[in-house]
Amino acid sequence: PQTLIPPLPHAMAAAKRIIPLLDRVLVKRVVPELKSAGGIFLPETAQSKLNHGVVIATGKGGFRDGKTVPMNVKVGDKVLLPEYGGSSLKLTEEKNDDYVLFRDEDILAILKD
Repeated sequence: PQTLIPPLPHAMAAAKRIIPLLDRVLVKRVVPELKSAGGIFLPETAQSKLNHGVVIATGKGGFRDGKTVPMNVKVGDKVLLPEYGGSSLKLTEEKNDDYVLFRDEDILAILKD
């Protein structure tokens, strides 16, 4: 299982200054587990990929055929992300500072608890 390390206050402050336009979504990636359930440190090859995240901000929606297309996700949603794509943003020098800007249509799924 992966855990979400709470965003650092200064990273969140920087993220709140980013307002996605149109159908863009700002996502904070989930940090992978570094230890197994038994307390053994996992090598990078055994750590799960960073393919989950939490929506931090969204645009107002895109346009298709002159009509507004509403967003599929909202702030706070836990989402499944594609392995590649998006625009990575480094907001601070912290190691766990991993934000990515995706198009709404690129997000694969909303993860329910």
